[in-house]
Amino acid sequence: MKISFNWLKQYINLPESPAEVSEVLTATGLEVEGLEKVETIKGGLQGLVIGKVLTCEQHPNADKLKVTTVDVGAEEPAPIVCGAPNVAAGQTVVVALPGTTLYPTGGEPFKIKKAKIRGEVSQGMICAEDEIGLGSSHEGIIVLEEEVAPGTPAAEYFKPETDYVIEIGLTPNRADATSHIGVARDLKAIYHRPVQWPDVDDFAPDNHDLPIAVEVKNHRACPRYSGLTISGITVRESPAWLQKRLLAIGHNPINNVVDVTNFVLHEMGQPLHAFDAAKITGRKVVVQTLEPGTPFVTLDEQERKLTDRDLMICNAEEGMCIAGVLGGLHSGVSVETTTIFLESAYFAPEYIRQTAQQHQIKTDASFRFERGTDPNITVYALKRAALLIKEVAGGSISSDIVDVYPEPIEDFRVPVKKQHITRLIGKELPDKEIKQILTDLDIEITDETEQGFTAIVPPYRVDVQREADVIEEILRIHGFDNVELPAHLGATYLAEHPPLDRNRQQQKIAAYLAANGCYEIMTNSLTRPAYSEMTPALDAGQNVEILNKLSEDLGVLRQSLLFTGLEVVTYNINRRQKDLKLFEFGKVYRKSGREYEETPRLGLWLTGRAMPENWAVPAKPVDFTHLSGLVNGVLAKMNIGHTTSVPTTNPLFQYGLTISHHDQVLVELGLVNKAITKKMALKQEVFYADFAWDLLLSRTSDIIVIDPPSRYPEVRRDLSLVIDKSVQFRDVMAVIEKTERQLIKKVDVFDVYEGENLGDDSKKAYALKFILEDKNKTLTDKIIDKTMNRLMQAFETELGALIRK
Repeated sequence: MKISFNWLKQYINLPESPAEVSEVLTATGLEVEGLEKVETIKGGLQGLVIGKVLTCEQHPNADKLKVTTVDVGAEEPAPIVCGAPNVAAGQTVVVALPGTTLYPTGGEPFKIKKAKIRGEVSQGMICAEDEIGLGSSHEGIIVLEEEVAPGTPAAEYFKPETDYVIEIGLTPNRADATSHIGVARDLKAIYHRPVQWPDVDDFAPDNHDLPIAVEVKNHRACPRYSGLTISGITVRESPAWLQKRLLAIGHNPINNVVDVTNFVLHEMGQPLHAFDAAKITGRKVVVQTLEPGTPFVTLDEQERKLTDRDLMICNAEEGMCIAGVLGGLHSGVSVETTTIFLESAYFAPEYIRQTAQQHQIKTDASFRFERGTDPNITVYALKRAALLIKEVAGGSISSDIVDVYPEPIEDFRVPVKKQHITRLIGKELPDKEIKQILTDLDIEITDETEQGFTAIVPPYRVDVQREADVIEEILRIHGFDNVELPAHLGATYLAEHPPLDRNRQQQKIAAYLAANGCYEIMTNSLTRPAYSEMTPALDAGQNVEILNKLSEDLGVLRQSLLFTGLEVVTYNINRRQKDLKLFEFGKVYRKSGREYEETPRLGLWLTGRAMPENWAVPAKPVDFTHLSGLVNGVLAKMNIGHTTSVPTTNPLFQYGLTISHHDQVLVELGLVNKAITKKMALKQEVFYADFAWDLLLSRTSDIIVIDPPSRYPEVRRDLSLVIDKSVQFRDVMAVIEKTERQLIKKVDVFDVYEGENLGDDSKKAYALKFILEDKNKTLTDKIIDKTMNRLMQAFETELGALIRK
């Protein structure tokens, strides 16, 4: 579920940053899965300034171009060549300076550069509205009516709004939090600030010209049904503010009436539906189930056969809408609509859930109804929506509110004992704090005694009906992290988690690398300041300088193991030892403000031949695969799996990979940037891997799970793919894992080909070996062929691959 931070602030005062609010929400049980910055104008108009056109003359070499000089607030006016027909001296315009990236409406971004256009120097661009994302017009440049000081940032003038969208992984029990006000209610309990509900005091019927009767025949499926009519509306595009709210959370605007119903749904969690009143035969709405097998065409133009459990909203003759799920094709609002009947109801969750599953329909309305909405908010939501529709579509409220609610749903009464609160939470909370938390959560306390109280829970909190539920509410607002670990924990809790022996882990990895032909080195942590200036990967401002330095060559502590390792490589190569496999456990140092950071790392260097000279094995230089094999061996030794890898962007490397675990970088590896090796007087390639040793130790585990060998034979199949060179092996593996996880045991590349025979320089060929195995039965040719065909189809569809048969 997406929550707009700017929208959320309409209902509760939030001086905190979006990141801080996200942390608080996660701590209270509304887990934030993502926080994304959203700009109403992409790029935020950065690099654009207001300018004043001082002169405008005809271009000497082009009939349709003008040469202008523009005051952009700099020491000298900027010469700019402009092709707009409306450019003229004296205008106040918007100027993109060189280096600015523009994000045009409906086009790809591009960067402004200094240029010569038909022989005339141009240092910028005078912009039209579509060129900077302000609109779609390209008839001419933007000309501002008022005077604005040249050099004023365009962002200050236009004030584009920046929003943050909070992605919440909503659990099924939290039906109360499916809206912005719902989230605000949780923040109210945390920050002790009031929720500001929209004012509906101005609601009143304007006339009674369009009464529509309502009959509910199935009160069990529809405990409450409310509605009203509005006439004289004009259906058109929604105003910018309404579109902006919906677009922020990923909803495309439809029209002003439908957009209001969606707005109110995401504002307070109450689904609404607008019917074209002219299509309500007999001016009567009937809530009922129809005969099993009755055909009904829904809004998606699909004909569906109804069951006897599908609640329908009907007129006097036929069905108009599947209640709480999806509207009908012919009863909704269109551009011809001038009168509407607005519905706000509470439907029984079990009916909506069963219907949605039966017809495989998932909508925003059904998502909320099947979890449980607030039965006491239907009339309030109607008033809110009616006032908004009058604001954006005109018209008048043409009936009283019809509210069919024969048996009001009562609050939940939950007895709570204080000793149980202490027992389940693990600490005793003050009575004052308990009362404050429950009151802020709209839970009333009655029948209070020394031993306990009765909690009166509003019906929209469908997940709070037991004593343990009430205690859980107290705990999540108090904060799980605020429950201290008791001092009397038994040793059994720690029996399976002995403290990590750092030395033993280091010895294990050192032994592994040594067994693979690597030599351990130990280099000086003091190094040359010049190394930090060789690459943008290091910042000279973060050097830890030595006050009583022995020499300038040993003036700072190293920021990376790379250079001291390369010194060892150079020293050995200069003495004709050219085949080297080296590793080092060492520390790197950085200055951060007034603080100093000391971080353990593991470095690995490979250069020269992969194997010593031997009559039986041809000489072969080390390459990336040798380094990758050792790196993956280290990760395997430390029992770290489920990693992800992407091409590295670290300037230390000419090319390589960044391997991460749960979004934290474990290791970067690749070919050392040739500019660096050249400065180090190295003529042969050096491959390097840099491990975050502390992070490796935190992710390692000595627990090994061993599966028994299968009793059934494995099967090999080979496949050759012709794919774009931009496609990487991890992309191929992602398709394989997505398509078939059960039978594919192992996948290897046993050949890669790039050449003339493919007929396209942008292509390459992978020869893949698939090992298939079923642990429960012997695989048949039919199953194997079906699996391979499914994989081939996925490769063709998702990677654009050509299968070579």
